[in-house]
Amino acid sequence: MRIDNDIAIIVPMANEEPEFALFTEELKSALDRLGTGRVYFIVDDVSEDRTLPLCNELSKDDPRFVTLYAPENRNVVDAYLRGYREAFENGHAIIIEMDAGMSHDPKAIPLFLRVLNEGNECAFGCRFVSGGSMQNSNFNRYFLSRFGTILANALLGTRMRDMTSGFEGFHRHIVKEILAHRFHSTAHFFQTELRYLLRNKKFAEVPIRYATPSPRVSRGAVRNAIGVLLYYFFRRMALRAP
Repeated sequence: MRIDNDIAIIVPMANEEPEFALFTEELKSALDRLGTGRVYFIVDDVSEDRTLPLCNELSKDDPRFVTLYAPENRNVVDAYLRGYREAFENGHAIIIEMDAGMSHDPKAIPLFLRVLNEGNECAFGCRFVSGGSMQNSNFNRYFLSRFGTILANALLGTRMRDMTSGFEGFHRHIVKEILAHRFHSTAHFFQTELRYLLRNKKFAEVPIRYATPSPRVSRGAVRNAIGVLLYYFFRRMALRAP
């Protein structure tokens, strides 16, 4: 498999101390196998444990890991975009976004690279295909992800099997488009908004195993998701009107 030799992996980090050692060892192993890649940790003031000093220590020991302290971040979407911007400005050709804490398994990174090197512009993680799964998830969390995908596809005219996953990868020109867009999401719906915006690009879905870090989603995140979904739905209907 040919792999692009200029890869960035962006990872928002918040209160990751319990799983930090395991997650970073898996990332190191993934980079060792690939023989290339740089990881950008985005840390802000949401973290109340030792996540920031742990990231800084790792960055000192291993130059493949870059720690970005961003106290100005207002929400997780700001963290994602800060990571995309940093990777883009540093000239990386392929940029992968994933969650920390072993929610997403670094062993899946080569699958994303394979998809992106087979002519696809985007590679989207998918829990609802053969080889994909949701682990440690209660019914409510599973239902939100499943029903959210069905509802988003119905209202937005998309055709993906997973519209709410946060493990994904892009070629550089796609990240340029992402950074030029004004996002309305402030929480989990960012992933759905992103996939809607990129629905007409050439993409493939990659099976992933997702370990749910929390059994619940905040009411604020749900309200934001509904509001942004309806915004794009009515905008889409207006553009189709004669």
